[in-house]
Amino acid sequence: MKTWNESRTDCLQRGADLVVVNSEEEQEFINRYQERIWIGLADSEREGTWKWVDGTPLTTSFWHSGEPNNYLGQNEDCVETRFDNEENGWNDSICGQRNFWMCEKKMFL
Repeated sequence: MKTWNESRTDCLQRGADLVVVNSEEEQEFINRYQERIWIGLADSEREGTWKWVDGTPLTTSFWHSGEPNNYLGQNEDCVETRFDNEENGWNDSICGQRNFWMCEKKMFL
């Protein structure tokens, strides 16, 4: 388990990056792990402006109810997938929290 930044560094060292979720199918794939998993989405550059690690803006989202929310005024700039029995979705979280993570590597055919 690693922080968001450590997770991203691990992915980059593998020639990949944190996963960019572009579809419901990708989100469902991540949900199968039933864990908190860092994805490549953050608003650390500008509060409230969510951007993917590849620089693209957020267009499709799978936020958990009530998210993003900077819970209790905390600076929650990084996004994890959250799995619970009632609802699966994204949660903004403190980047220094330790989670599992998922890398994604582009393939050229």
